[in-house]
Amino acid sequence: MSRIAVIGAGTMGHAIALVYALGGHQVRLTDSNPDTLARAQGLMEAALATLVAGGEAPADWTSAHLAQAVTRHATLEETVDGAEFIVEAIIETPEAKRALFEQLDRVAPAEAIIASNTSQLDVFPLIPERRQRRAMITHWYTPPYLVDLVDVIPAPGCDPAALDAVEAALKTMGKQPLRLSKFVPGYVANRIQAAIGAEVQHLLDEGVASAAEIDAAIIHGLALRLPILAVFAKADFTGLALMQSVMRNGGYTPPPPRRQSATLDALVAQGRTGVLAGAGYYDWPGDPEKLFGARDKRLIALKRAMRQIGTMAGLERDA
Repeated sequence: MSRIAVIGAGTMGHAIALVYALGGHQVRLTDSNPDTLARAQGLMEAALATLVAGGEAPADWTSAHLAQAVTRHATLEETVDGAEFIVEAIIETPEAKRALFEQLDRVAPAEAIIASNTSQLDVFPLIPERRQRRAMITHWYTPPYLVDLVDVIPAPGCDPAALDAVEAALKTMGKQPLRLSKFVPGYVANRIQAAIGAEVQHLLDEGVASAAEIDAAIIHGLALRLPILAVFAKADFTGLALMQSVMRNGGYTPPPPRRQSATLDALVAQGRTGVLAGAGYYDWPGDPEKLFGARDKRLIALKRAMRQIGTMAGLERDA
């Protein structure tokens, strides 16, 4: 695969485009919102500069090099013309995705592989039947140019050769594809993250601890062990008999399922929607691009350290 089309230039789309460009592919990028498409170049350039400075991208990659590797296009037809691999990274609504897949069915090359970046939706019923054999989900995590995990889920009847080709390309770019046998909302990592999210919102709403205190418990408690041992390897080191006893003693009762958080609703109502707004659970004064850059620099430093340290979990040993 050398000719890539990315549909959607927002938070995930432009970053996925950057990954494929750095992987040696020619990428065409589009978005239905001209302003989003216009901003994509600057966002990619800022991310590229951070990667180059951190030694995670070739030193000779400049803004001019990036502009040649990723071109922006106003129309879907122009974007997918001659594409071998098409990434769908638009908004998470079934109606919008169905409409896009129907358009792609009309204008995309017959043998193009179509991959959705959906986080939660079962998109396969939305994709025309004749495209199923070349359709799949490739779900990335933010920021895609630093987080290596990519979930890969085949459409019913997907050609195994297409899956193998996509996984090979991902591995060549240094990514860690995780092929699942079937679609499940949230895949693996996001389902675990959702469980953590439900618990921390419960603790916050109940006044057990502040947002900063909950984060401190994760950073200084869970986070130190997770990169090295993950979950099941940690259980082996702890001892499964002890875990069995803990489960039998019923030391933990999950909070009841909820669809909202009073604390979260209040923050959003106040306009505290996160880094781009300057505030969320924390105050984030300053240029958002610099804040994202500061995050990325720390992630790069962590990735470097983890390469030297290695892990004890089986997944990496078997990769």
